[in-house]
Amino acid sequence: MTDTTTETLEVSLPDAPGIPGLRFRRHADASDWAAIAEAWRAASLADGDDYAPSADNIRVEAENRFGFDLGRDLLLAEIDGRIVGFADGAIAMRDGRPVHHLNGVIHPDVRRRGIGRSLLRWNERRARGVAAADPGLGGPQARLDVWVGEVETGAIALLESEGYVVGRYGFMMIRPTLVDVAADPMPDGLEIRPVRPEHHRAIWDADNEAFRDHFEHREQTEEDYTALFGQPDLDTSLWQVAWAGDEVAGSVQSWIWAHENETLGVRRGWLERISVRRPWRRRGLARALITAALVELRERGMDDAMLGVDAENPTGALSVYESVGFRVKQRSSGYRKPLFG
Repeated sequence: MTDTTTETLEVSLPDAPGIPGLRFRRHADASDWAAIAEAWRAASLADGDDYAPSADNIRVEAENRFGFDLGRDLLLAEIDGRIVGFADGAIAMRDGRPVHHLNGVIHPDVRRRGIGRSLLRWNERRARGVAAADPGLGGPQARLDVWVGEVETGAIALLESEGYVVGRYGFMMIRPTLVDVAADPMPDGLEIRPVRPEHHRAIWDADNEAFRDHFEHREQTEEDYTALFGQPDLDTSLWQVAWAGDEVAGSVQSWIWAHENETLGVRRGWLERISVRRPWRRRGLARALITAALVELRERGMDDAMLGVDAENPTGALSVYESVGFRVKQRSSGYRKPLFG
């Protein structure tokens, strides 16, 4: 259980800016999630970012995030008791390489005052401390990773000034209307079936297997499974899952994030994970699943749909998405630097 006394929560940072009322602290209790979500909402609206999670979304992910210790890996910045930013990080093994993923959000009211730099440097020290405690999480191959959208110009300038360089690119894609979408026929021998609770594990395993062909795949864990099926917005009746007899051939996990839609003023659905296992690729299954998912979202009252994709996806996903009406809305960059050195 988290110790919530002021003495144990407060963290002194050597490079903290001299802002009256500013302090840095650990997570205290459940009330922090709403304040974190509010800071994230303000940042997303200021940046034109299409991501605004609810307090419950953030909590469920944090409580079940692989390689994440809530008492160690999250730091909050507050001014006069108001949370104005945070930083967090988690470790993942990707193709045998330790990758320390860093994340941070600063409320637009207090940007460009040194808070983000202090949080980033704390996050780096934290990651190095994690690696020092477990040599398997360090070594010459270990690196720091931060993903930022092209609209986050302040974050980009900060990362570049701290020695980060771009190592990977990604796209956020949008299908701006669902009015004209029509479902493609399913390939012979395959059918879409409704998702039932007893199917969850088979769908999960098939998706994990399909993504092993992707760049620096991370094996999914029980924490990931719990986080996915514990999300308050989960509605598996939106999912499109193709079966070949008793085997899952491919799936699209669609979501409608109600809080995000309300925050951004949109009616949007997301295609979060699109996967086809090797034996059923190059047969039009991905198109059939995607178009079926889009039709379902339209029938649920959504106006548009979005998804994210690695710019160098080895399965040709980008061209498939473009062929069903998606276009690039925003680019993002994966910045990295060595953990040590």
